[in-house]
Amino acid sequence: MNLSQKIEKLLDDKKAADIKIISIEERNALADYFIIASGSSSIQVKALCDHLEEELEKEEIRPRHIEGYNEATWILMDYGDVIVHIFYRETREFYSLEDIWTKTNEMKGE
Repeated sequence: MNLSQKIEKLLDDKKAADIKIISIEERNALADYFIIASGSSSIQVKALCDHLEEELEKEEIRPRHIEGYNEATWILMDYGDVIVHIFYRETREFYSLEDIWTKTNEMKGE
């Protein structure tokens, strides 16, 4: 199981909503995948982040950087080749991050 699949499973274990894995390796030198998931409250968004960090730490996989934890409307976790975005549901709808990347794929003929 690769890192993106592990992350998807860990998020699903904690009832994250609408988990999406988007391959960005062809368009971005920073990472290979974005994983986008939603929580129904700021408490759940933080719990998803905490669970992911704790479980991956057991395998000595640590994030390079975490942003947005205190606000808990959009937490970004940088795991190198995988960037995890955990959104509060309304924030995800507002930014439509996966729509932006889907449109980018369509424009490039993918």
